[in-house]
Amino acid sequence: MPLSAIQKVATAQNGVGAFVLPCKRITLRYCDWAGSSKGMNAYLKTQLGFFAKRNPQIEIQVYKKANDHPAITAYYLNGHQRSVNVKNLAPEEIREKLELLRNSSPEKNKRVPAKPVTSINENVRGIWDPFHGAKIKI
Repeated sequence: MPLSAIQKVATAQNGVGAFVLPCKRITLRYCDWAGSSKGMNAYLKTQLGFFAKRNPQIEIQVYKKANDHPAITAYYLNGHQRSVNVKNLAPEEIREKLELLRNSSPEKNKRVPAKPVTSINENVRGIWDPFHGAKIKI
């Protein structure tokens, strides 16, 4: 049975026949002379090219903004965006943040409702009964 490409990815489930990464664009913001951007400057000079080659489906934009802390913003296909402040981080930590944004879901974080603990007993020790336990001699 030959494989065929999906004509419309929007009608198919992601991962069935094709996988579309939810992250479409990443914006890196930094300052040339600020000390908090030292790690970002090193990352841009040494490692950004490797990240861009490994992820050709993501558009990468770099902005130099004076007097501002470095930040990474990811834009997703559903219109949501997530920003991470990378002030005073090492280049390796910035790479981890980039991969986190690339792999994360564009949906907002939701609190998982905690299921209440149900038991037939009212407490851990069970139901108290005067006929249980040691007998007291009077």
